[in-house]
Order: sequence, then C-alpha cells, then structure tokens
Amino acid sequence: MSDPSDSLYDLRMFLTTDYPCSYLPDRQARNLVADPTATDSRLYARLAELGFRRSGDHVYRPHCRGCLSCRSLRIPVAQFQPNRSQRRIWNRNRDLRVRLLDAEFKEEHFALFARYLGDRHAGGGMDPASPENYWSFIASRWSLTGLGEFRRDQTLLAVAVMDRLDNGLSAVYTFFDPAERARGLGTFAILWQIAEARRLELPWVYLGYWVEQCAKMAYKARFKPHEIFIAERWGWSASGL
Repeated sequence: MSDPSDSLYDLRMFLTTDYPCSYLPDRQARNLVADPTATDSRLYARLAELGFRRSGDHVYRPHCRGCLSCRSLRIPVAQFQPNRSQRRIWNRNRDLRVRLLDAEFKEEHFALFARYLGDRHAGGGMDPASPENYWSFIASRWSLTGLGEFRRDQTLLAVAVMDRLDNGLSAVYTFFDPAERARGLGTFAILWQIAEARRLELPWVYLGYWVEQCAKMAYKARFKPHEIFIAERWGWSASGL
C-alpha cells in the first residue's frame, strides 16, 4: 500500500457552494471537501494534520472568501495541564462510569442527541433530528470511530464521538443531557478524551475548529497548551502557553 502522504498529490478536492456561516453573523461560508470516494482512515489522519475535519463520510476544511477565522485546534497530550476549573469539573464527574463502544446506532443515544439539539442548537440546521441525519453525521463507512458513553448508574448523561487516527484522537462531537449543565459534561468529555489519548500513547487530541470571534467556541482555547493550524503557512503554531 502506498504512503498516504503520496496520495495527497493526486487527491481531488471539491468546493461547496456558499451557505450562511454558523459562527459569524452576516457571513457566507464554503468548504473544501476531499474526494469521498478516495478517503480512508490513513488519508484522514494525514488531512487532519493539515487542518481538515470529518463530518459523516466527508473530510473538509473551511475555504471562505476573504476569511480565515476558522482555525483548527489540537492539544498536545503530553504537555496538557488542566486549569483549576477543569480540575473541578473532573472531580465533579467522578461518579460517572465511562465505557468506550464501537460506533453503532442506538435508540437511547439518538434520543439524547435529539434532546440536546433541541435545547442547545434549535434552528442550527440539524434540527429536527432524525435517525438518518444523526447517523450520517456521526459515523462513516471508513473511519475508526468510537463512542464514549457516560453514565450515572444506569442513566445515560453524555456521548462523546471520537475518531482514532494514527497520530491522535479527533473529537468529532459530544452531546449530553441539557438538564445536567452544572456538571460541565462537554469539558469533562474532552478531559476524558485527553486521558484516553494518553493511555493509548497518542500525541494529539484534535478539537476541530476554533473561531476567536465566536463566544460559543471559546471553551476550546481554555485547554492549554494547544496548537493552532495556520493555513497561510501550512503549519501548526504553539499557543495558549
């Protein structure tokens, strides 16, 4: 099998049409999408190093006219140090049992996803949730995807969707019980994924896109240190030290 880095030279890319930006008001966005017929888990890992992200079977990166606000952010696992707030959240959730499952559709997971979406992201483009759009977003035919299931006793509180790459874990999406806001489950899920990457001796946790001007994305930059992909230089830059 050829080196996946060689495949990048022959990989076809497609540009989407413009659509309303999810992060910044009154802006249009578009994505650069890798050829889904050529993508596999090895190539995905290489593309993640270049700031790409997975949604369903598609691996993409924002490619907007005159805007570079979306920055891919990753955490160097060995150097990560939780701050005081993150340590409190970790301790607050010590009563939870976390189990890592293979990616498989479960009605219980979908019901939680639909409840989370309706409460946190109503009108965001993915609602109303359906089993079909949920699973086409979460899973793919070729990715090595796992589901971190967070329970208090028998009650499902959160699910963290993550992809295992050759060089790290990619945090695809986390959804949780909206009634449990005080637990900080989104933050806890990331802390757990950092711990899981450390256990697996993987160097990075990829958190997807961070937009400095978008308040709802601010939590990602609180994980320090972290690195930001600078598209203008095609490389990562240490930040949050």
